Amino acid sequence: MTHNKKLVQQFITALPHATALGMELELLEDGLAVVAMPYDPRFVGDPATGVIHGGAVSALMDTASGAAVMCHASQPAATATIDLRIDYMRPATPGQRLTARAECYHVTRSVAFVRVTTTDEDSSRPVAAATGAFTLERTKGSRG
Repeated sequence: MTHNKKLVQQFITALPHATALGMELELLEDGLAVVAMPYDPRFVGDPATGVIHGGAVSALMDTASGAAVMCHASQPAATATIDLRIDYMRPATPGQRLTARAECYHVTRSVAFVRVTTTDEDSSRPVAAATGAFTLERTKGSRG
């Protein structure tokens, strides 16, 4: 798992949008990733309310999902998003940090399936939820 964690950290820091949005990897386990993003007024979608733009939320969810795939026990070498369907449930509370928790729950020979939920500081009320499919590039000798 240490090798995968290192790869995932490199994966996130190599993404320009993840760096620009201030994303931080908080937790990494087998097929599970938690990635957080601080509130930043530069990413407000509605100046009248101060609510973060949905594009920043989707980038957070996509990044957390890719990280969950990369740390799955099947040990993929790389991944890319095939599809990410997001349901926005409520606006994120202005000024609050967002956290995405992604779980890679099923893997086939070439596709990984992920569920991800994003919350602000009120973790009992999701801001958004998504399901996605991701490609798998396998390393030689990996399971699958």
